[in-house]
Amino acid sequence: MSPQLTIQPFPSADNEPIARALELADVPATVEVLQALLARHATRRDAEGGCPKAERDALRASGLLALSIPVELGGLGGSWADTLDVVRRLAQVDSSVAHLFAFHHLMLITVVLYAQPAQWRPWLLGTARHDWFWGNALNPRDRRARWTASGMGWLLSGPKSFCSGALDSEMLVASGEHEGRLLVAAIPTDRSGIAVHQDWDNMGQRQTDSGSVQFDRVWVDEAELLRDPGPLSTPRSCLRSLVSQLILVAIYIGLGEGALSAARDYVRHEARPWPLDGVARVEQDPYVLAHLGDFHVALEGARLLAERAGRQLDAALERGDALRAEERGELAIQIATAKVAAARAGLDVCHRLFEVTGARSTHAALGLDRYWRNLRTHTLHDPLDHKVREIGEWVLTERWPQPGFYA
Repeated sequence: MSPQLTIQPFPSADNEPIARALELADVPATVEVLQALLARHATRRDAEGGCPKAERDALRASGLLALSIPVELGGLGGSWADTLDVVRRLAQVDSSVAHLFAFHHLMLITVVLYAQPAQWRPWLLGTARHDWFWGNALNPRDRRARWTASGMGWLLSGPKSFCSGALDSEMLVASGEHEGRLLVAAIPTDRSGIAVHQDWDNMGQRQTDSGSVQFDRVWVDEAELLRDPGPLSTPRSCLRSLVSQLILVAIYIGLGEGALSAARDYVRHEARPWPLDGVARVEQDPYVLAHLGDFHVALEGARLLAERAGRQLDAALERGDALRAEERGELAIQIATAKVAAARAGLDVCHRLFEVTGARSTHAALGLDRYWRNLRTHTLHDPLDHKVREIGEWVLTERWPQPGFYA
């Protein structure tokens, strides 16, 4: 069903309550079912790339696309701590699908933070009622797309790259340049003039549908532009950038945990002790035990930092327009700290797991390299060095990071 930009009464157009097949209490069990489904062919799908259509449809059918939507709009009313936990758990088995799920919810919070309720409430209501999938065509670094005023609306033309989840989506959050400003809109993906290209062919995150989108004189109504308050205009609207950073943290940790789980299973069932270690079973190998202990400590520390930041994010969102710049800055440092810890821990585990599993574990059919390829690809989203510098500047000068699309 194609989305329509129609401002409607609430909770629904006919004032009837919206039935939900899934409740918040059911989420953990639902995620377990999805984990088992995703794990069946994750290695093969990672090698093949392309759109994970069946897995996207499984997310639609699960009800989890409404996880972060308020109950009064037909959603599950989950917090961002709840949503990020699901992202992490999905990433343990399939970081591409976790990425798609996470960016869907990032687009939802984008319209909430950048627009007024009269705009975003119908979009969230439609998402909950019809299981719409949202895709990303915002990418603030790619400013080739341009807006042109046209009568009572606008025309958007030009390409956008790194458009995660745009393929097989019902709605897009898209941006373009106009007189030196970045304007953002929410529009149906099937609108005339929008061409979503399946041209994503990277070494990692191969099923994130992160190809390009071409806009050719796409009509956008003024009511579809997210201009009040708009991007980066208030401490509250600046939370969108922090949500995106914390999403990356959840994916990094989930990938690291997935790699550790795969390494542990391989050691238990396949690995052989090294002859010079003088032990009968690999479980007695002191080097293997030391590596596994290191992995656990690093990932557990990153997970706890991320959970603290998730709770603080929910508290900041509850503050609404009363949120102060200093509160936003404190949260930015917490998230940056978690991101550095998660990236370093995850990359270390995904790289060094082969020191635990041994030479035979490099067999291509096992696909143990996918954890490193996916995490290495994802950790290049924005340079980690800049996060460390921001943290160091705060330590020395107590100045908060300057709000931006990546900070």
